[in-house]
Amino acid sequence: MSEAIHKRRILLVLGALVVPFVLLRLWLFITPNADFNVAGYNIHHLFTGLLLITVGGLPLTLFRGESRWLDAAAVVFGVGLSLALDEWVYLIATDGSNASYLLPVSFWGGLVMIALACAYVGMLLVIPRRGSGRKGERESG
Repeated sequence: MSEAIHKRRILLVLGALVVPFVLLRLWLFITPNADFNVAGYNIHHLFTGLLLITVGGLPLTLFRGESRWLDAAAVVFGVGLSLALDEWVYLIATDGSNASYLLPVSFWGGLVMIALACAYVGMLLVIPRRGSGRKGERESG
């Protein structure tokens, strides 16, 4: 993967981590009782996030290359990770109610988790990359 594609994909993941967090927090602040219910079950966005992590993460793990399809998978992965991390502290530290989602512990917990994920992405960006990382393959170029 070229360095430009690599950096673009990193920016896509970073944007996909931050933008959904901000939009979701704004939406749920404005409409705090907006629930996603399926067949009588309240589906927290943690669970939706896990599905998106699976849908986006598997192609990124299994396929290599420079394609819009893999860029889209990176965005789907980042959105899913954002949704899951936003609720991680909330579901551990509160009773899981709609009112608890608006508590400071929920907001700051989500913000810290997103910030840690972004910092991790940044750390991975500065780690030197050599070749493809696969034994026995030649480097091109």
